[in-house]
Amino acid sequence: MDTVTIPRIELLQVADAVAREKGIEREQVLEAMEMAIQKAARSKYGHEHDIRATIDRGNGSVKLARYRQVADPIENEATQISLAQAQKIDAKIEMGGFLIDILPPIDFGRIPAQTGKQVIVQKVREAERDKQFDEYKDRVGEIVNGLVKRLEFGNITVDLGRAEGVLRRDEMLPRENFRRGDRVRAYIYDVRREQRGPQIFLSRTHPQFMAKLFAQEVPEIYDNIIEIKAVARDPGSRAKIAVISNDSGIDPVGACVGMRGSRVQAVVSELQGEKIDIIPWSQDPATFVVNALAPAEVAKVVLDEDAHRIDVVVPDDQLSLAIGRRGQNVRLASMLTGWNIDILTEREESERRQEEFRTRSQLFVDALDVEDVIAHLLVTEGFTKVEDVALVPIEELAAIEGFDEGVAEELQTRAKTYLEEQEARFTAKRKELGVTDEVAAIPGMSSAMLAKLGEGGVKTLDDLGDLATDELLEMLKGLPFTEEQANAAIMEARKHWFDESGAVKS
Repeated sequence: MDTVTIPRIELLQVADAVAREKGIEREQVLEAMEMAIQKAARSKYGHEHDIRATIDRGNGSVKLARYRQVADPIENEATQISLAQAQKIDAKIEMGGFLIDILPPIDFGRIPAQTGKQVIVQKVREAERDKQFDEYKDRVGEIVNGLVKRLEFGNITVDLGRAEGVLRRDEMLPRENFRRGDRVRAYIYDVRREQRGPQIFLSRTHPQFMAKLFAQEVPEIYDNIIEIKAVARDPGSRAKIAVISNDSGIDPVGACVGMRGSRVQAVVSELQGEKIDIIPWSQDPATFVVNALAPAEVAKVVLDEDAHRIDVVVPDDQLSLAIGRRGQNVRLASMLTGWNIDILTEREESERRQEEFRTRSQLFVDALDVEDVIAHLLVTEGFTKVEDVALVPIEELAAIEGFDEGVAEELQTRAKTYLEEQEARFTAKRKELGVTDEVAAIPGMSSAMLAKLGEGGVKTLDDLGDLATDELLEMLKGLPFTEEQANAAIMEARKHWFDESGAVKS
């Protein structure tokens, strides 16, 4: 396109051809051409002028015009005009309107033509990038195939056909090497719009890459008959995948393994020999954890829902198998289930139980001033702290073998007295340490917790509000205080920083 005097219909033909070749909208190409003509016209008439070009979408004719806006005061004489002057030319024009002067067609010289070409190329490239972003942003979570195009510092640029993806070294399997021209399969985990164009980030280590590979190999997963509930990976080494069947007649594990292991082997081959444990998912946390620790055998599990921890007891000869090489098996099981898992042998669990029995018995001996036999009876019946004795219905205490109502009432009276004295000690200590009444009024804060805060230098609402959740939990370690309670306490302490509208007070 050398000049604007070429047959006008040819502009539309060029736009159509470029749109087809680049796979973008014809309108975007025509807008790029208008900008190119506009830029060339400004080069001739002066860059300070507001000159606009319009291509007729029907016949391809080009219209050039200079725009001047009616304004008061005049800040730029090249693009603005006073109302009085504008009304001499067009009596009906109003403030804020535009006076439009039609300009004659121009011939593109060599430099303006080159400038126009650059504008078109740039705009078409931007349109291509926008199209790529719009296409691939909706494909996050898909597996794509491509060819290795470039290798830079261990990172790989993958040609995906209509775009390029980036496979970073840390998103590849260990000891995995690609060469230019190799075919590669990867998972799109992110698409970002950046200055140099859309960046499509690929991964072969992402847990969902394995899940999607199984969906490709197992028709029942694709058809939602079998559901993948969780995946945990140690990329290139070992993985665990939890599955459940929505059809009671189909074995989810067997379907994923396939005839003679054909289906799972296809996934293993793609992942460079990564060993895969396929386990049945269960809604019951204890059952799920037992399944996740396979192939180790489990003798007993003990759940602590408040701490979201589970103690797993295994026979002595199963300990190394349950833990796995370098802790891999228990680590993957923990990732898969979302529970913190502690592995104990039967001997260790017995020793721990005996130690807990001794510790709790001694607590009751000291707090209630009773003999060992009574303390042992309380622990055996499931009492773990003095509060349990103080708050339990009296008939439950009296029902313990060897107790009667008189003994139960005496024990409860001693428990309440002990708690009142303890409360008084902690309250006195809290005040002595300077912890304010405003902090003491925060819901969920016991006197023991307040004393601990004071020891840690947290004395005012501002002190508490400045803490992060993990800092507060660490400070109150050993006391019954959950992450949810810690978040609530910190937010309560920060309330006075904001006004009623939620804005920060000045």
